[in-house]
Amino acid sequence: MPNLRLIAIALMLPALAAAEDEVQTPVVAVQADAPDAPEPDLDALLWVARPLVIFADSPNDPRYAQQLDMLAEGAADLEDRLVVVLTDTDPAATGPLRRQLRPRGFGLVLIDTDGTVVQRRPSPTTVRELTGTIDRLTSRRQETGSRRR
Repeated sequence: MPNLRLIAIALMLPALAAAEDEVQTPVVAVQADAPDAPEPDLDALLWVARPLVIFADSPNDPRYAQQLDMLAEGAADLEDRLVVVLTDTDPAATGPLRRQLRPRGFGLVLIDTDGTVVQRRPSPTTVRELTGTIDRLTSRRQETGSRRR
C-alpha cells in the first residue's frame, strides 16, 4: 500500500492549484491524521472537487485496505469526475473531518462540489457505484452538458 503521508504532502496543494486553473483535479489520497499533512479543509474544495472521505478506526482495517484498492483500480474514472480522496484512520485525533461528518467505524462519505453530502456508506463501495451516483448529480450533468435525468 502506498505511503499516504507522502502522497498527501506531494499532491494535495498542487491538485487544488490545478483545479483553480480549470484543469481537472487528480485523484489524491490525503491522510487527515498524518502528522505532517496539511489540515484538510472541505471549504477549500467547495466548487473545485468532489471529496470522497474514507474513515476507519485503524489503517489496518481490511475494509479500509479493500476500499483503497478499489479506488486505485478506478482512478481514471474518479479523476474524470473531479474526486479527491481524503482518509482519516485515527478516531482519537478528532480532526475537522470527524467533527464535521461524525463517522462510526469504517465508512465513506461522498460530497458534491457544492458541499452537500451525497452518499454515506458503511462498507466498501465500488468505483462503478460511486461514478453512477456522481453521474446522476445535477452538477455532473452540467459539467458534461448532459440533459439526461
